Amino acid sequence: MRGDEGRSTASRRAMLAAVGGLGLGAGCLGSDGDRVRVLSAGSLSVVLEDHVGPAFEADTGIAYEGEYRGTNVVVRMVEEGSKRPDVVVGADVGLLRDRLYPDHADWDVAFAGNEVGIAYAPGTDLGTRLEGGEPWYEVLADADDGELAISDPDLDPLGYRAAHLFELAEREHGLEGFRDAALERAYREPNEPQLLSGIEAGNRACAVAYRNMAVDHDVPFLELPDAYNFGNPAYADRYARASYVTDEGYETTGSPAVYNATVRRGADRAEAGRRFLSALLENPGLLEERGLRVGESFPRTHGEVPEGIEQ
Repeated sequence: MRGDEGRSTASRRAMLAAVGGLGLGAGCLGSDGDRVRVLSAGSLSVVLEDHVGPAFEADTGIAYEGEYRGTNVVVRMVEEGSKRPDVVVGADVGLLRDRLYPDHADWDVAFAGNEVGIAYAPGTDLGTRLEGGEPWYEVLADADDGELAISDPDLDPLGYRAAHLFELAEREHGLEGFRDAALERAYREPNEPQLLSGIEAGNRACAVAYRNMAVDHDVPFLELPDAYNFGNPAYADRYARASYVTDEGYETTGSPAVYNATVRRGADRAEAGRRFLSALLENPGLLEERGLRVGESFPRTHGEVPEGIEQ
């Protein structure tokens, strides 16, 4: 069975027909299937809570219950059994597979990509300089302690992708010590969905963020070159030159920012979980509207996917 590296040749329609059971006609699944619990990467909190979840409820009559954490925290909760979601959604395909296979999952579907850039407050000194076209790494090098926010690298992929970004920029532009200095000065936000709240409140000047998060919060977003924005799979080898070791000892390497999802093995409401995943796959336009990347390369399957998905 081919994995994510060998793209599935199944059409989106064939995949939906197999994953979901499928046909999202109105009506619930019965007393044991009247809700679905989703534990997801925090960067998808707005698109899932405000858009995909309500659409799923309206189409199926199944209540959506979402909880949003850094993906490192998500997989740890599942491993430890402190959370028992029906659906698990992660922001790093390798992390979910490394940590949840084979005890908690044996298949997943990669469904969207993202890119990393700099969200900023235009009225601040740093924001004005970014808006004026100064090199972002020169602007960030002048940031005072706490002016720049990043997600905690020990809690979620966006955080360690900030570390990867700083390392790649250091090499690309000959900035000796840039990575360590930036990490030292940056405020580390422990709750990923709240990363941009400081910018909105005027307490932070800028943040290393995903593009969709800037769209969700309507804040300016400086796009970065493909060489280190983690948005272009053609640069995967270049991304992989950067690394970061979390406080748990998990060694991360740079990779394209891709989301994947699975129905947890032993889920209480596995059928509802499959139906939710099918709804997620059926709405690529909605995901694109919220700043995510969904093209012909998605969805991609990996592992022992439900019977009927053509490979």
